[in-house]
Amino acid sequence: QVQLVESGGGLVQAGGSLRLSCAASQRTLSLNRMGWFRQAPGKEREFVAVSNWSGSSINYADSVKGRFTISRDNAKNTMYLQMNSLKPEDTAVYYCAVGGRFGIRVSDFGSWGQGTQVAVSS
Repeated sequence: QVQLVESGGGLVQAGGSLRLSCAASQRTLSLNRMGWFRQAPGKEREFVAVSNWSGSSINYADSVKGRFTISRDNAKNTMYLQMNSLKPEDTAVYYCAVGGRFGIRVSDFGSWGQGTQVAVSS
């Protein structure tokens, strides 16, 4: 089973930016869909973004469209989430995951990282 390690979280002021990274223990070329989820305190884990292996098929949650960008560097076995114009409501633990062929539900994704905390102050 692939191991995933997230990094890049931290504390930032509203309007600021962060870039999260997700390093995989195996070639990401072999991982069709990889995605980002987040979970705020007291809330369920929710979908943020997903990309297929080439980046030719990408989907975002409506709440992050136009502000977040998902990308993959398969040569480095790493996936990224560039987050701009951050808002306090983006505060959450962010997780990367490997998905199946379809779907954006939590249950559609298998291997998960341990998460990285993002906190946005107002």
